Amino acid sequence: MTLNVGGMVDTCWFHDDEKIQGALMIGQCGMEGALAAADILVGDVNPSGKLVDTYAKDLTDYPSTDSFHESADYVKYYEDIYVGYRYFETMPGAAEKVNYPFGFGLSYTTFCAETVTEDPLHYRVTVTNTGNRDGEEVVQLYLRDEIGSVETPHMLLKGFQRVSLKQGESRRVEFRLTFDDLALYDLSLKQVVEPGTFKVMVGAASNDIRLRGSFEVK
Repeated sequence: MTLNVGGMVDTCWFHDDEKIQGALMIGQCGMEGALAAADILVGDVNPSGKLVDTYAKDLTDYPSTDSFHESADYVKYYEDIYVGYRYFETMPGAAEKVNYPFGFGLSYTTFCAETVTEDPLHYRVTVTNTGNRDGEEVVQLYLRDEIGSVETPHMLLKGFQRVSLKQGESRRVEFRLTFDDLALYDLSLKQVVEPGTFKVMVGAASNDIRLRGSFEVK
């Protein structure tokens, strides 16, 4: 089945139906959209997109729902810095309310990843196409400040790379963390990097972390 929609929709009706094995989000892709979707559905093209939103089970699972129509001029996000995946991956019990997480996307092939790094700020990730079809994967790197003095989400996307791989092929992608990636704003609104532990998570979606690591900032 395909979803020819331009925004968030209810996904429970097909997520919870065992007879529906997959759904293709094509968005509103214009005159050629149906032809492109047909190429994917018959297997001529391997899909490789990833979701840029979190699809929760119910509209009320989004904290800003109650205030959405509070004004015609603005939407007030009561979750503050915890917008989107930051909310669902941080707040207790929120992850259980998700049907499809941020960064999620299926393919007609499969991938695995392993990391080799000597520098804690330079991550080299080797991605391998382990399936029987050529395809593309989007490798995502998230960071978490474990003991910062300022409250932050449990994970923040700091980088992503899309890699195209033939059947059985491997390729290395690299992520370089910078001062800006580690910094936070103190009370004087200056960017600072505090000493402590930072956790690194590499995966295929916000809830599909394949590799984990950590480093200390002194």
